[in-house]
Amino acid sequence: MTSSGPRWLSRSEQSAWRAYLRGSRMLEDALDRDLQEHGLQLTEYEIISMLSEAPRHRLRMSELAELVVQSRSRLTHTATRLEKRGWVVREPCENDRRGVELVLTPEGRGRVVDVSAAHVESVRRHLVDLLSPEQFQAVGVAMAQVRDAKEDVDPYEDDDHAGMATWA
Repeated sequence: MTSSGPRWLSRSEQSAWRAYLRGSRMLEDALDRDLQEHGLQLTEYEIISMLSEAPRHRLRMSELAELVVQSRSRLTHTATRLEKRGWVVREPCENDRRGVELVLTPEGRGRVVDVSAAHVESVRRHLVDLLSPEQFQAVGVAMAQVRDAKEDVDPYEDDDHAGMATWA
């Protein structure tokens, strides 16, 4: 916001913004719905798949929360559900006993293997195959730019404006 007031979105910017919001929510809902047929939520699959790709199948809880863009408390609740299923365990960090790592169990690795093909097919059906290769690459480039810009910003830096409506 500038001293002269907000820079309102133009009609075409507003249209693109709303298409993004609705499309991203619809995509996430579709991916989640498809995974629920396999007994998983999208947030759960994202966690166990990130762990499956990590060295020794383990990540510090704080690092994992950043990777999956969840609050630490929300990650803790999700980790508890995954622990009850036997797919992950919490262990003290090997190099810093104050921290906690989430570790994928052999059962959890098996679950990732069992579900990954269905998830990739869902991603293709609901996103990749709807776009040309150029469009899909452009989405990736644009979201990488957003991600990289947000990684350098403290989300609570401007508490004076916390809770203000962000609709343009």
